Amino acid sequence: MIIIKNILHQCLKGVLQKRGAFLSSVLVVLFSGCSATKFVPDGGMLLKSVKIKSESKSVDVNALQPYLSQHPNSKWFSMFKIPLGVYNMSGRDSTKWGNKVLRRLGEAPVVYDSLKTLKSCHDMTVAMRNMGYMQAVVDYDVTKKKRKALVTYRLSPGRKYTIDSVEYVVDDAAVAALLNVDDAASRGLRRGMDFSNANLENERKRITQTLTDSGYFKFNRDFIHFVADSVGKDCKVDVELHLSQYRPNNNALPAPHRKYFINRIFYRGADSTGTHLRQRVLENNTALREGEAYSASALQRTYNNFARLQAVRYTNIHFTELPDTNLLDCNIQLSTNKPNTVSFQPEGTNTAGDLGAAASLTYENRNLFRGSETLSIQLRAAFEAITGLEGYQNQNYEEYGIEAKLMFPRMIAPFLSRSFRRRSNARSELLFSYNLQNRPEFHRRVLTSAWRYHWSEPYRNSAFRLDLIDIDYVHMPWISPTFKKDYLDDVSNRNAILRYNYEDLFILKTGFNFSYNNGRHALRTNFEVGGNLLNLLSRTLGSKRNAEGQYTLFNIAYAQYMKADFDYTKQFAVDLRNVVAFHFGLGVAWPYGNSKVLPFEKRYFSGGANSVRGWNVRELGPGKFRGTDGRIDFINQTGDMKLDMNVEWRTLLFWKFNAAFFIDAGNIWTLKDYADQPGGQFKINEFYKQIAVAYGLGIRLNLDYFVMRLDLGMKAVNPAYTTNKEHYPFLHPKFGRDRSLHFAVGLPF
Repeated sequence: MIIIKNILHQCLKGVLQKRGAFLSSVLVVLFSGCSATKFVPDGGMLLKSVKIKSESKSVDVNALQPYLSQHPNSKWFSMFKIPLGVYNMSGRDSTKWGNKVLRRLGEAPVVYDSLKTLKSCHDMTVAMRNMGYMQAVVDYDVTKKKRKALVTYRLSPGRKYTIDSVEYVVDDAAVAALLNVDDAASRGLRRGMDFSNANLENERKRITQTLTDSGYFKFNRDFIHFVADSVGKDCKVDVELHLSQYRPNNNALPAPHRKYFINRIFYRGADSTGTHLRQRVLENNTALREGEAYSASALQRTYNNFARLQAVRYTNIHFTELPDTNLLDCNIQLSTNKPNTVSFQPEGTNTAGDLGAAASLTYENRNLFRGSETLSIQLRAAFEAITGLEGYQNQNYEEYGIEAKLMFPRMIAPFLSRSFRRRSNARSELLFSYNLQNRPEFHRRVLTSAWRYHWSEPYRNSAFRLDLIDIDYVHMPWISPTFKKDYLDDVSNRNAILRYNYEDLFILKTGFNFSYNNGRHALRTNFEVGGNLLNLLSRTLGSKRNAEGQYTLFNIAYAQYMKADFDYTKQFAVDLRNVVAFHFGLGVAWPYGNSKVLPFEKRYFSGGANSVRGWNVRELGPGKFRGTDGRIDFINQTGDMKLDMNVEWRTLLFWKFNAAFFIDAGNIWTLKDYADQPGGQFKINEFYKQIAVAYGLGIRLNLDYFVMRLDLGMKAVNPAYTTNKEHYPFLHPKFGRDRSLHFAVGLPF
């Protein structure tokens, strides 16, 4: 973090030096500490810094940050106290509008409070003792300089205590037998473990989960307590776990815990109209079973299952105990959503400076067959005014599309047992879409159909998708004579290899996608293969090849390729208002068999709002390839391999506004040596010289449910040039040449 912080400081310093004295002067005024104590009351001190130091490296001081009762004023990028500077720019008359605005945008000075310092010492001491450092002591020093306080906490954790002996005292014979407490291997506490609050609580949770999943409806963690004895032992503790009998209240006599069973399950709607769902659908999504023991996990799965159904708005489950029995009636009350909705969404587009507009109209039915099947039909239209093209009759881009998607909240496949279908949380998706694109250079029609499965494991933060079959048919009904002559027909032309991408084409693929996200780590992998099944059939049936040596289906060549993608993001919390995010992405695709070139839709491109942000979309690569015709070079600036490396320092500004400083690096390459893309092939001894680098600043508006961002990227290293001035634009910047502005929705990674 210190290295990153220093790099960030030097980069920002360099940017300020190169961008003019005015901006530097404004920031210097905000950063200066000459008026930092302007609103600190007489006799008070501004809390300038807080540090935590430990005598032992075994204690993670960052884990103790939440126990601090006072933090210094926040800093942008952990360096600049701009919020405090903005607040101090206000006048002392708090009734004036201008002063109110500055104080609202800024941050009041944090005045050192000795009582909060003592509380911090106490809370950190308790936290360390809960970790097993039973002799932990926390002290502090306060250094006072010019009405500013620098607080340093000193941690003396001492030795960590461990468990010496463990004894389980269970007053209920049936519960003791279920837990198998006489077998040391069945216990969650063992000799040699840390004597920590976390280990003790984990054992309470384990026992409670085991019992509530085994029919003990009225059991809770309060029936478990611990007795610890460390007298005469050297940092070791004898632990007794006591599990007491059931008592509904303090005046009742202890009695054995009762095991409950489900008697009847009733389904009710929120009103007299019923649940609007078929009985079998209700039963398949209920994990509890009549005649079986009550289970808290099954109850939670039932809630989760109904929450997945688009037709259900909320679920309420309660139990009724039958008098003088150990039976429970389960009552499941469901409130359903309105089945039909219609939405309209306009949007603006900007592709390399060409402005346009688009709109989509979506109809959705959330309960098509009374099984919470979701049918959505979307109509989309887009228009874009294209400039800079000469020799073409039509200068605009038009796109029309229709997509129909039917989602089943269950796995639909042959040979699956009913019990498996009930346990599975998979969703099945059937998709059909038709897309019509009319460009000045060509017209393209894309027909898509797919059958997919989606499922997730929420407790493991994982999600999966299997594209069992995905078919794309690309039809090119018309190509401009100008485009055909200039870029397709001439075999010596640099774009001749892309003729393959402007012919009718079949793509039949199967793919698998896995994603994991726990908030700090995000991993996504994707693997797909296309054309293998068709190629096997062609070879088996002895099909003839066309003039290009390709097998065809209905006289149309089909694509054959393999593609794999890996994407990883990790976030580090610098402090409460600053986060550093690292991202690494790698993608590789290989055409073979029936294909010499990847389909255009499967090729990689670089640049843009989610890649190397010093370049616009499809303006970078492959390798050191440099286009000479800006009108059409986006077609040629694609590759078979992509590398993205990004680091972004994100900081909270004020209200819902955030800022980011980023450094991006990456490029694309071809895996084959295409004459039409000179310098684009990946070579192990040269690729690192062709990695493009960009840096920049961004501002984000976080509206909770989505993020809008504006990023300004600047080229730092441009692999397309060899001369120093153009190869290292960071050292010789030209704003008009090197900048790229991106507007996007959502974070880049």
